[in-house]
Amino acid sequence: MVQLSRICLRKFGNFVDNLRLYVRGGSGGMGLPRLGGKGGNGGDVWVVGSKNMTLKKIKEKYPQKRFLGGPGENSSVRALKGERGQDKEICAPVGITVTTDGGRILGELNTEGDRVKVAKGGAGGSYHSRFEPQKGQAKHIRLDLKLIADVGLVGFPNAGKSSLLTAMSNATPQIASYAFTTVKPEIGKLMYDDYKQISVADLPGLIEGAHINKGMGHKFLKHVERTKQLLFVVDVNGFQLASTTPFRSAFEAVQLLTKELELYKAELVLKPALLVVNKMDLPDADDKLEELKEQLQNPDEFSDLLPADMIPKTYITFTHVVPVSATTGFGVDLLRSCIRESLDEDAAMATKAIHQERLQELRLSLT
Repeated sequence: MVQLSRICLRKFGNFVDNLRLYVRGGSGGMGLPRLGGKGGNGGDVWVVGSKNMTLKKIKEKYPQKRFLGGPGENSSVRALKGERGQDKEICAPVGITVTTDGGRILGELNTEGDRVKVAKGGAGGSYHSRFEPQKGQAKHIRLDLKLIADVGLVGFPNAGKSSLLTAMSNATPQIASYAFTTVKPEIGKLMYDDYKQISVADLPGLIEGAHINKGMGHKFLKHVERTKQLLFVVDVNGFQLASTTPFRSAFEAVQLLTKELELYKAELVLKPALLVVNKMDLPDADDKLEELKEQLQNPDEFSDLLPADMIPKTYITFTHVVPVSATTGFGVDLLRSCIRESLDEDAAMATKAIHQERLQELRLSLT
């Protein structure tokens, strides 16, 4: 049998599933002692659930990651009651948990239009404060994409995802020899000797056109967003969904899966990904695997195998390519090790990035 083929060609971490922001409510306006005028309150800062927004877009649009409420207007002879400061809204994707830097949950964005106040504006100056205004609340907050699992299995129907999840974990998903057996995410747990647990979600099988909501389309792709990494699963022999649809080789299946993710949300193909080549117990599997490996190493040279509308803009470079047989158990232990290694490497990179960010903040505060 063919041994593990490992490919580590690019640095990952472009997909953003958490973001740290500085927020400050607006300061209140000055009161007017001689006429008893009250200053306007400062504006609040809100996080608002918005369609077609991602954490990556927030990071790119606001590189300083600072959001300030507007200041309240001072009381004056013309306007004894100062105008309230303007609220600042941070548009964020649905499926976000908003927490303090210390981890306390401030709220969740579950549907479009949900709002969480993250910093309150200061009160305007009045008789009770000797007409002195208050500063707005200031803090760091975190926006975290709510995950359903560490790893999501991505594949066309009958690629063997459910069988693979059973072989790897304690899950017992519905398994049959017809195409659509998974109609909702099935979560399995990988247990390791050091008591580490990794959750793996078997997501409903994609079909061509999922990005325009064919089949389970958007429901599937919505779940893909909520996993840390992707585990592509393809049949080494390729597949044909129905007699009326074209046959797709394993290479075509990989690129078509990539294209569907890309068309739904281009950011998804930036997630770290592993590739499982399943059904290695079938005849001629070794030769077909070697052919697939060559195609993955030089995808541009084989792009003519694909219709023009199937060619993704970005070819995914997999952290690991692992041949397995979910039926016989070949390669399953190796796959478990690769999943653990990939997640550990990604977590180490994320921790390093957080430390560097805090160190930079400390340096700026001392200058």
